Amino acid sequence: MISPHAIVETDDIGEGVDIAEFAVVRSGASLGKGVRIHPHAVIEAGVRLDDGVEVFPGAYVGKEPKGAGATARAVRFDRRVIIGRGTSVGPHAVIYYDVEIGAGTLIGDGASIREQCRVGSSCIISRYVTVNYNTRIGDRTRIMDLTHITGNCVIGDDVFISVLVSTANDNEMVTRRYEEGKVVGPRIGSRVSIGEGACILPGVTVGDGALIGAGSVVTKDVEPHALVIGVPARFVRKIGDEKL
Repeated sequence: MISPHAIVETDDIGEGVDIAEFAVVRSGASLGKGVRIHPHAVIEAGVRLDDGVEVFPGAYVGKEPKGAGATARAVRFDRRVIIGRGTSVGPHAVIYYDVEIGAGTLIGDGASIREQCRVGSSCIISRYVTVNYNTRIGDRTRIMDLTHITGNCVIGDDVFISVLVSTANDNEMVTRRYEEGKVVGPRIGSRVSIGEGACILPGVTVGDGALIGAGSVVTKDVEPHALVIGVPARFVRKIGDEKL
């Protein structure tokens, strides 16, 4: 059902689509079967929503990145978004252009995913999580409320990142310049668990299966299957995968 009070400019609409009042779907958008668009959501041109995707009220899919002359980094993006089958986009979430999200992923209320990001299948990007530019997130990874994932970051499969975790990508922040190759976020392997309020500093590699304790500040690489705790984080012992 398409509400007469919605603005729908595209003809590329599958069977059983539901578009509520005051939603906006621009020409060039593609909606698969059973897609549901709630009131006041905006779907821009170049966005593809696969079968069964649900977009909740106030979400904005296909936002154009704007440097506005204030950013040191040049803004580059393709005008496309792909959201996989059965994914849910929460109220007031903002998904920029040049983003791909896999099937069965949950994007929480108010979450923000910037350009050049790729998010895997069966993930949770929880409430008010921010995922900055050019980040890769694997399958079945869960990132909890109010966490910030910095630009140029890589996160593997089956990772758990708790609430209020911060990551950084710039060790020379006083220069106020963006130099490709110097601004690098953490590399977080698969099956890693990161506790509440931890901070992962630029360029750090966290090995597969590692565990980072709550409140830790990780300033150097963490070996696979290592438990690290503290400020700065220090090695405690080796662990197995039984924690999963």
